[in-house]
Amino acid sequence: MNEEVLGTVQGHRDGHGFVVRDDGERDIYLSSSEMRAVLHKDKVQVRIARQDHRGRPEGRVLEIVERPDQPIIGRFLQESGVWLVAPEDKRYGQDILIPAKATGSAKVGQIVVVKLTEPPALFGQPVGRIVEVLGEVDDPGMEIEIAVRKYGVPHIFSEACLEQAKALPEKVLPADHAGRIDLTDIPLVTIDGEDARDFDDAVYCEPAKVGNSKGWRLLVAIADVSHYVTTGSAIDIDAYDRATSVYFPRRVIPMLPEKLSNGLCSLNPDVDRLCMVCDMLITSQGEIHAYQFYPAVMHSHARFTYTEVAAILANTRGQEAAKRKDRMQDLLNLYGVFQSLLKAREVRGAVDFETTETQIVCDDNGRIEKIVPRTRNDAHKLIEEAMLAANVCSADFIDQSGQLGLFRVHDKPSMEKQEILRNYLKAMGVSMSISENPTTKEFQQIAAATKDRPDSQQIHTMLLRSMMQAFYTPEGSGHFGLAFEAYTHFTSPIRRYPDLLVHRVIKAELNGTHYKLPNLPAPGEAEAKMAKRLASRVVAPDQKPRKKRSAAKDFQAWEAAGLHCSANERRADEASRDVEAWLKCKYMREHLGEEFSGVVSSVTTFGIFVTLDAMYVEGLVHITELGGDYFRFDEARQELRGERTGVRYGIGARVRVQVSRVDLDGRRIDFRLLRDGEDAPVSSTRGNSASGVGKSNGSAGHGGGARTQGKDDGRGRRENRGGRDGRDGRDNREPRAPRDERGSGDKWSRRDAKSNRAQRNAAQSPAPARAPEQNKSWKDRKEAQKPLHESVNLAALEAEYDRERRAIKSASVVVQPPAPAAVPAPVASKPRKTAAKAAKKVAAKVADETVVKPVDKAEAKPTSKSAPKKKVAALLAPSAPVESAASAEPAKAAKPVKAAAKATAKTAAKTSTGETKKAAEKAPAKTPVKAVAKPVAKAASAKAASAKSAAVKAAPAKAKPKPAAKTSKRKTES
Repeated sequence: MNEEVLGTVQGHRDGHGFVVRDDGERDIYLSSSEMRAVLHKDKVQVRIARQDHRGRPEGRVLEIVERPDQPIIGRFLQESGVWLVAPEDKRYGQDILIPAKATGSAKVGQIVVVKLTEPPALFGQPVGRIVEVLGEVDDPGMEIEIAVRKYGVPHIFSEACLEQAKALPEKVLPADHAGRIDLTDIPLVTIDGEDARDFDDAVYCEPAKVGNSKGWRLLVAIADVSHYVTTGSAIDIDAYDRATSVYFPRRVIPMLPEKLSNGLCSLNPDVDRLCMVCDMLITSQGEIHAYQFYPAVMHSHARFTYTEVAAILANTRGQEAAKRKDRMQDLLNLYGVFQSLLKAREVRGAVDFETTETQIVCDDNGRIEKIVPRTRNDAHKLIEEAMLAANVCSADFIDQSGQLGLFRVHDKPSMEKQEILRNYLKAMGVSMSISENPTTKEFQQIAAATKDRPDSQQIHTMLLRSMMQAFYTPEGSGHFGLAFEAYTHFTSPIRRYPDLLVHRVIKAELNGTHYKLPNLPAPGEAEAKMAKRLASRVVAPDQKPRKKRSAAKDFQAWEAAGLHCSANERRADEASRDVEAWLKCKYMREHLGEEFSGVVSSVTTFGIFVTLDAMYVEGLVHITELGGDYFRFDEARQELRGERTGVRYGIGARVRVQVSRVDLDGRRIDFRLLRDGEDAPVSSTRGNSASGVGKSNGSAGHGGGARTQGKDDGRGRRENRGGRDGRDGRDNREPRAPRDERGSGDKWSRRDAKSNRAQRNAAQSPAPARAPEQNKSWKDRKEAQKPLHESVNLAALEAEYDRERRAIKSASVVVQPPAPAAVPAPVASKPRKTAAKAAKKVAAKVADETVVKPVDKAEAKPTSKSAPKKKVAALLAPSAPVESAASAEPAKAAKPVKAAAKATAKTAAKTSTGETKKAAEKAPAKTPVKAVAKPVAKAASAKAASAKSAAVKAAPAKAKPKPAAKTSKRKTES
C-alpha cells in the first residue's frame, strides 16, 4: 500500500476507470469520483490506497503528468440553455462545456471536433471550443470521418508531400530503364479483387528444369516504390507517419499520394512500370531451389480478378476460358506451381484454418445494402503461395547479407494460452494435444484430425485464438504460423511501409552499399504500448538469440521503426473495425424485433456472442437473457453451463435470437435468446432460454430472473459474483420468491409460530417426541418452504382458507351430535400429544378431503421427504373452531374419525351452495354418519372439557401476538 506508480488512464463508459501501469503490473482501479479530475489517455501518477471488494488495487490520483493534445469528437447539444459536447468515445465519461462565444458555426445535433481550453476538476466539468464541424450524424461517410480522428489516423498529406508528388512524371521515362532488366516481353499478369485500385504485384510462371527433375520458374514482380519515394523525402516522412493504408468500406486512406498509389507505381495493364523482381526456381515438391533479385521494367499483359481465374481453372473449356485463350497456358502453369507449393506447405505443417471474411456492400449514400461472405477460392490461394515464396526469399536474402532490416515475426503461443488450449482439448475429448514445446505441425494435425467432428468449428476457433499476434522487428526469429525460419514482407510497398524498407535494403545490397535509416520521428503513445507488449514476451529456452549484426544505435533505430509500424497496423485495424461496427449497427436498427438463427462465436463470463447466419453480424446475448438458472463459465470447455438445468452454451452452438437493442454510440448489438425446440435439445425450465451444446455491456432485459445477473468488472466484462440473485456475495443456491410472496410467507410463518407457542403452553407433561417434520433444522424447513412460495399462490390459499373456516363453522352448526361420552386415557407406551396437535391433524385431513384435491400428495407418510407438500395441508387447516373442541384420541378411533371427516366435508360443501337446511335434515338418516356421529360427539365433548381445563392452566396461550418483526424467534424455538 501507499506505493506510487506512473501510468496512463483508461476510462470506462460507466464512469470509473483504470490506470495502465508503465511497469506492466496489474492495472489500478480508479473510482468515478477520482475520474472526475482526469480524462481518458491522461498520463498520471497515482498512489495505491487500498484494495476494493474484488481484491483489485484502488488508487488516488496525485498528479497529472501529461495530457495529450488530441481533439475530442462528439455531438453538439444544448441542455437547459447550456451548450455542451457529448464525446463520441464514451471512455471520456464527461460532457464538455462550450461557452456561447466558442460554438463557431456548429448547429445542435452536428458532429464537431473540440479542443480543451480548461481541464476537468473535482467540482467542475472540462471546457472547450469547437475547432471543426464535421456535419450531421447521418451524412454519408460520417463514420469514417469520426474514426480517423478518434484513432488519430493521419488523413491529410502535407503541402510538401503533395508538391513533391505533383512534380513526378505521369509515366515511366526512358532514363528510368538504365540498370534494369527489360521484362516487357514477359506476359506478367495481375490477379486482384474486383474493387482493387492499386496493383502492386504481378506473376508469371513457366516449366523449367531444376537439377535433374522437372520444376517451375516463378517470377514475382513488385512495384518499385523506392525509385520514386527516396529516403528522408517529404513523401517518405508522410508515408512513415501513416505506416500503412487504411481500408474502409467505400474509402481508402492511402499511405502514398494517389498519383503514386493508383498511377505511377500501380502495375496497371498495358503500360510500362518499374518493378523489383524475385526470380525463383521451384522443384516439383515445392522447395525453393534458387532465387535472385533484380530491378526491371515490366508491361502488364492482363488484369485478372480472383473470380475470373477461379472460373477458368474450374472449367478450361468454359466461357471465361474462351475470353482469355491467349493467357490460358500461363494460368495453368501458375496453377501447377501452386500445387507444388501446397505440397511443401503440408510438409512444413503450416496452419491453414478456414475462416469466413465478410464484405460490406454499400449504396451511393454509404448505407449497407447487404453483407456477403468473401469466398476464398483457388485463385486467392495461388497468389498467396506465390507471395509467401517471394517473402521467404527476401528474408533469407537480408539474413545472408548481414544487413539490418525488418522481419515479420510470429511467436509461439504463450504459456498461458498453451495451458488453456490443453485443458480445452482434454475437456472436449480430443485424443491429441500439444507438447511442452509445441510446433506448427501439431496444430495442423489437430485441425486435420477433428475436421469431421460436429464441433470442428469450435475446436478450430480455439486453435486460432491460441495464436499470438505478429509484429515487425529487426530480430528475425521466424514465423510460427507459417512454419518459416525467417519471414518478412516484400510484396506490398504501395500500402505497407515495412515492405518499402525491405526494398531499400535489398537494392542497397545489390548495389554493394549499406542502407541506413533516416532520422525518424520520436516514438509516440502507440509505440510505447507496443514496446511494453513485446517486452513481456518469454523466449523459449531452446531458442538462441540472434546476433546483432550492427551497432547498438542502428539496431535501436530499426527496433523503433518496427514498433512504429506494428502499432500503426493495430491502429488501422481498430479504425476499420470501428467503422464496420458503426455500419452494422445502423443496418441492424432496421431489423429491430426480427428473429434470426445464428451460431455462438464466443463465450465469456458475462454472456455469449452470436453471429447471425444470414447477415454475418455479431451481437451479445447477455447472461441475464439465458434463463432462470445460475450459469458458470467453464474456462476449459469455453462454455456457460447452468447449475440446475445443465443447459450449456459453447462455441459452435446453434441458437435462435431476436434483435432487442442497438446502441450506435457504443457500437453494440444486443440479442434476446428465443426458445426453439428443434435447436434446443436441452431446454431450460424458465425464462427465454434455448440450449446448444457446446467486445459488456449492461444489456437490457432480465430473461428469467435476477439470479443470472452479472456484475461489471469495469472493462465491459461481466462476471457472476456471489449469489444467484446478483445482489449480494452469498452463494444462494435456491431462488428467491418475489417480494409480495415473501411477505405472504412471513404472514404464514407468524401464524405457525403462534400456534406452536399455544401448543407448548398447553402441554401438561414433558415435551412429547417431535414428529419427523419437526426434527428438521430451521434451515431445512426454510429451504423446503422456498419452492412452496414459488408454486403456490398464497393470497388464493388464504382466501380459500377463510372460506373453509366459514364452511366448517356452518357444518358444525348443522350437524348436532349426541351427548358426549367418556374418552379413554392415552396408551402409556406412546408419547402424549397435546390437544392442539391432535386437533390440527384432524383439521388438516378434513380440509384435505374437502377442498383442495391437488394437494392430496400432502398425506404422505411422516418419513417422506415431501416437506413442502405437507406444509400445504398445514396451511389450509382451520384453527379456532376445531382447536377449541380438540382432545387426544385412541388409536382405535382413527377410522371413525376419518369417516366423520368425510361426512362433515360433504355436508360443508352442500352448506356452501345454499343447501344447509336440507343437508341437516338428511344427514342423520344416512348410516355412515349415524354410526359415527356418537363417537365423534363424545370425543368432541370430552375434548372441549379438556381444552377448557388446559386453557385455564395455560393462560399465556391467549396472550397478545408479538409484532411481525420478531418472527425470527421461530428459528431458535424450532
